[in-house]
Amino acid sequence: MSPFTGWRAALRIARRDAMRAKGRSALVVAMIALPVLGVTAADVTYRSVDSTEAEQLTAQMGSADALFSDPGMGPLQQMPDGNQYDMVGDTPPEGDVPPVDMRTAFPKGARAITIRSVPASVTTAYGLADTDIVEFPTSDPMARGKVDLVEGEFPRGTGEMAATKPFLESSGLHIGSRTTVKSAGRTYTITGVVEEPTDLKSQKLYADPGAVIAPWQTAADRDKKVLPPNTGSTEWLVNGSGGAGIRWDDVLAANKAGALVMSRQVVLDPPPDSEVPMARSDTSYYSNDSGEVSAAVVTVVTMALLEIVLLAGPAFAVGARRSRRQLGLLGTCGGDRRHVRAVVLSGGLVLGAVGAVTGVAAGLLLTVVFRPLIEDWAGQRFGSLLLKPTELLVIAALGLVTGLLAAFAPAIVAARQSVLESLTGRRGVRRSSRVLPTVGACVLALGVAVAAYGGTSGNSTWVAGGSVVAELGLLACIPVIVGLLGRLGRRLPISPRMALRDAARNRGRTAPAVAAVMAAVAGSVAIATYMSSSLAESDQDYTPMLARGTMVLSSTDAKTAERLPLARASVEQNIAVTGGHADFSRVWAGSDCNVYYEDENSCGSMELVKPTGKGHTCPLNTKGAKELAARLSAEEHRQMMRSPACMDEYISSGSFSSEANNIVVAGPDLLRTYVKLDDPAAAAALAAGTPVLLNQAYAKDGEVTLKAVHTYNAKDEKNRKLHPGAARKSTDRLKVYVADAEYAATPGIRMIMPERTAERLGLHTQPSGSVYAVPHPPSDADEQRVSAAIDQAGGGLWLQTERGPGDREDIILLILTLFAGVVTLGAAAITTGLAKADAEADLTTLSAVGAPPRVRRTLSGFQCVVVALTGVLLGTAAGLVPAVALRMVDLRNAMEAMREEPMESAFTPIVLPWATIGLLAVVVPLLAGVLAAGLTRSRLTLARRAG
Repeated sequence: MSPFTGWRAALRIARRDAMRAKGRSALVVAMIALPVLGVTAADVTYRSVDSTEAEQLTAQMGSADALFSDPGMGPLQQMPDGNQYDMVGDTPPEGDVPPVDMRTAFPKGARAITIRSVPASVTTAYGLADTDIVEFPTSDPMARGKVDLVEGEFPRGTGEMAATKPFLESSGLHIGSRTTVKSAGRTYTITGVVEEPTDLKSQKLYADPGAVIAPWQTAADRDKKVLPPNTGSTEWLVNGSGGAGIRWDDVLAANKAGALVMSRQVVLDPPPDSEVPMARSDTSYYSNDSGEVSAAVVTVVTMALLEIVLLAGPAFAVGARRSRRQLGLLGTCGGDRRHVRAVVLSGGLVLGAVGAVTGVAAGLLLTVVFRPLIEDWAGQRFGSLLLKPTELLVIAALGLVTGLLAAFAPAIVAARQSVLESLTGRRGVRRSSRVLPTVGACVLALGVAVAAYGGTSGNSTWVAGGSVVAELGLLACIPVIVGLLGRLGRRLPISPRMALRDAARNRGRTAPAVAAVMAAVAGSVAIATYMSSSLAESDQDYTPMLARGTMVLSSTDAKTAERLPLARASVEQNIAVTGGHADFSRVWAGSDCNVYYEDENSCGSMELVKPTGKGHTCPLNTKGAKELAARLSAEEHRQMMRSPACMDEYISSGSFSSEANNIVVAGPDLLRTYVKLDDPAAAAALAAGTPVLLNQAYAKDGEVTLKAVHTYNAKDEKNRKLHPGAARKSTDRLKVYVADAEYAATPGIRMIMPERTAERLGLHTQPSGSVYAVPHPPSDADEQRVSAAIDQAGGGLWLQTERGPGDREDIILLILTLFAGVVTLGAAAITTGLAKADAEADLTTLSAVGAPPRVRRTLSGFQCVVVALTGVLLGTAAGLVPAVALRMVDLRNAMEAMREEPMESAFTPIVLPWATIGLLAVVVPLLAGVLAAGLTRSRLTLARRAG
């Protein structure tokens, strides 16, 4: 007799049972297919975004054979891929390397087109915007793949341009609109929308060669001006003669002429190292292949596998419960426990196979359907929809194994039931095992200890392993935890009391559902906690250019400062300014001298002299800084970094000036608008002529030392005549009002000096700009309107806004929350459905003794809440283990870096995602309860008793 005979019968029974219970089967298939779908979509997306080498070459050089460029170092040698190169011979003197004559570098008979870009100001539908204009024949066949047409037509001629979609959205323009390049003084018509496949978010304009830069150069020569320096950055796309491509000997010949070459043929089929001069030499080059995988990724993937195994368990518990009578009949026909287990496991095999195939197919289909959205989100086009059959088979096998593992526990439970219990529907009475929770508690403690050890030692593998072990231990404890729930309802009304006792009495169906919810929430909370903590760390390390909620209008010199009144009027007319404004001035050295810049055109300098000693000198920037850093904890180091003495070591000068002194001439309005210092005493001090010092480390006995050096520029004949002789130094001691230590972090300002104090010291001042308090950063349209008004007034002014540390990845936290919420609702709904099937007799009895109809609804709602809330709370606790351990890994690495470089930040906070936890712990259980109560019939359909 074949050993597979029994399994063939079991598979037939499982297939027929699945066809009879289509609703339950569809639910099981959906629960298995859902994670398979997600993994399939993620795999295909990752493979497609991670383009092949050939696709990367197409994105860089279009359909051309090679990309030529001039690094400006003369003859050179390079690696075949063109990413590493070095000059040949000694370093030439600066400015002595002439540009490469590309006619000598191109192979004989080759055809080339140029790519040249220039930053420019162009008119928009709102005003004026800064963007990059690229002179590039986009209609040439060699451009295909580097720049593609999306809509309209390529520009043809010197009066047309094409634009990227982000530029059109920002500027309010469209196909057919006309835009003027201010510096060139010419107007162009936008004829089409183009895109760079590798950068869908770029804002650029494309024009044919000679359309912009040549007339701009003509206008610059006429006005005796100089074009921006990066207009000289030119690249060439080259096609070899006769379709032969660009060979390695062509690359070597171009290197001798001083050209760097990236050849498609050479990169895809590189020469041996013996033919590569740079490889034969001992020149080292960098490799970015660390061979290490992110600790967060390892942990998340490991927990995701555990989640997939647990997700379908409650659904199979439903099937096993509802098939008790059928399994009992199998026993009456001679089947033993082995056959009962085979039937239940066959159900897992059948439904797991269907779920795996469905999930893979749905994942592929959804990836194709949502490909444009995925590409927009990733910011680049797929080179092609890349499918790896081996990986897809592994994913499908994972879904199949998921079905088997999910059916394993229900199979064991079903096999233990006697035939009489199965036929009569009686549950029997069994004492709970004390071994499993004991072992689970020990495993939980061991897992937490292993994860903590991995965190302190910096080993991400231990973190991942310990987190999984801890979650497995918590899973083993779930039956006991569920059993304790029944004791919590003694003083509650009837519906919640029955729900708690029903969950405790039927742990076989409640525990798997709680486990599924716990696993889903644990993964989401782990990722959300790690991300929230990382965002808090980046926010702490971020150095703002301006104070939050402010905007600065600045001028560059005395001539442009005359246009400030018109610019201020434009700002106040076009941008919502809610908190007032304050004007400020810059300190000059004198009427016959340039601004106090420390550059080649200066004729003097001025600085605040920091006293020496404790409270003035930063200990982290002294001789014994490394020894000190080795003794500090992360929090002690953070406090020291934020002290006034160390603050100015890494706080930028902001947008007020480029001088190192950070002294601004202004009145009390600046305290309120920018510094956010609401101190009447400080305002009174400024009004009385006393400077306000924001960084107290520069004060000693309430005074500061101001040192000025009046010199001349030896290269400037005029300044040398105006300032003959040796440099003249002057030092003044000023009584100041010292602000609290927290204001030392104010970007761009170290001291605010009243106008009359500057005049008393013989310092000349020049109106420099204004500060505005704004409720939110201005939009692109607002900034373009202001830019247009400034340009109309003569230009030379700029507007800067503090936009914070950049884009936040809140969308990922939202997706995690939605995923965990859907799983929680699904598992709770499954358990509620099983509870309704199991509790029909109890509900009939309640109805017979006069219980009101609403009890049925409220009981279903509370049963759903019990499962959802218990799973969420346990999942939150389980998710914090890997998140905290991973942050411990980060802390260890940060501490090592800080001890090597004492000024490096070691701040590694652990921030709980309260919004995510609140949604999962409050909103989702309540929603599950309301839905369960709303979808439950309040009256029973009484069935005729058999027999």
